[in-house]
Amino acid sequence: MSITQRTSQAPATTELPMRTAWLVLVVVVTADIMDLIDSSVANLAGPSIRADLGGGQVTVQWVLSAYTAAFALGLVTSGRLGDLLGRRRLFLLGMTGFTLASLACGLAPHVVFLIVARTLQGLCGSVMIPQGLALVKVVFPPRHLRKALTPVGPLMGLTMVAGPILAGWLLHLDLFGSQWRSIFLINVPFGIVAAVLAWRVLPRRGGEDPAARLDLTGVGLLTAASALLIVPLIQGRDLGWPAWTYVMMAAAVVLLGLFVVSQRHSEHPVITPSLFRKRSFVVGLVIVAGFYASLSAFVLVINLLLQQGMHWTPLRTGLTLIPWALGTAVAVLLAGAVLAEKLGRATLHLGLAISVIGLLALWWSVAHWGAGITVWNLAPALLLTGFGSGLVFVPLVDFIIGDATPEEVGTGAGLLNAVQQFAGAIGVAALGTVFFARAGQLSGQSCLAAAELVFGIAAGLGLLTLLLVGLLPKHAQQAHG
Repeated sequence: MSITQRTSQAPATTELPMRTAWLVLVVVVTADIMDLIDSSVANLAGPSIRADLGGGQVTVQWVLSAYTAAFALGLVTSGRLGDLLGRRRLFLLGMTGFTLASLACGLAPHVVFLIVARTLQGLCGSVMIPQGLALVKVVFPPRHLRKALTPVGPLMGLTMVAGPILAGWLLHLDLFGSQWRSIFLINVPFGIVAAVLAWRVLPRRGGEDPAARLDLTGVGLLTAASALLIVPLIQGRDLGWPAWTYVMMAAAVVLLGLFVVSQRHSEHPVITPSLFRKRSFVVGLVIVAGFYASLSAFVLVINLLLQQGMHWTPLRTGLTLIPWALGTAVAVLLAGAVLAEKLGRATLHLGLAISVIGLLALWWSVAHWGAGITVWNLAPALLLTGFGSGLVFVPLVDFIIGDATPEEVGTGAGLLNAVQQFAGAIGVAALGTVFFARAGQLSGQSCLAAAELVFGIAAGLGLLTLLLVGLLPKHAQQAHG
């Protein structure tokens, strides 16, 4: 689940009829749902894509990471671009580009084309998503804003439940012989309708900051450093870790250092430097990175294990993941309604602890039942893993950027969202590499052993993340004072 982008300052409300304001919310939520589904369904379709288009074992990793990495990189600057170019214009551009890129994914003739299309899809998503909440804040008066945003959390939770089932169902139906392509092509009609509706209802003024500027040097350094890091992580194992992969990773560290230096001297920094003087923010970035790297690796590996190791169909795999998705949705609702406010930081402790227990239970289940494992054997562990993860989503933003000033909160939330997405890409690249290295030719027994290893590593990563939570304030409201 994405961490919602916030605006750096409360924009003035644009007077619109309430019926039109609700239509704006429908458009924005549709965009969020399209992004959330597309960031996850490729996990389920990965083996089918590789079987159809060919490619090495890194094919699945690239199809996943190309979207999430591009989405993360675009999020860093898209908030500022909204101020410069207009939020309505950027939302329409992003929605149109996302729809066209989805069509290109569905028609991809080979792997390279698909990866390029997924990259464009991620970039367009990153342009579209951050403008959404800013526009919702503009069209709803403060007295109606909370009411407007109340259904968003449950809808995102239901999307997480429906996503794996939808992907498995579409792959099973194989509409018009489309195989995996239908999971991308289904975006096209929804995207067209959403774009037309957005053109009619989105306000011309979206709370833009005319004083905003874009630091091109900072953007270039951050983008280059990120690319230099993720390419060797995905490609290195398949090529035997040649010298250039280590050179690229070292260069990424150097460029990140140069980026930090440039931000200190920039008049319009990409990332507000004062944020890094706040312990809760810095610790929060590390928590987000560890949590989402572990979560993304788990989703990738459970799909690879069930489809390629156990030879289960995509539909059966999607149905198997229902306990995980359902646990996540229930916990999101529970945390938002009760636990986050009453338990404070303990909600994060509880969620991460349950998630670690779930991953360890999953490791034990795979080790104990092996090739004879069933849907029912996996269900308790998947339910625990999902429930623990769901408890983390809701309180995370308030704890991490609770003490950010109005000038810092927009950049801070955008960076957290970018770290979430990029950490997911790194998790897929790094732990996916571990899985493929251990699985070898993807036979049943080797896949089981590889999945055990990754689940164990993911649980260890979750435990380290759990220990860091103690450095956050006990209650979110304490961060403000």
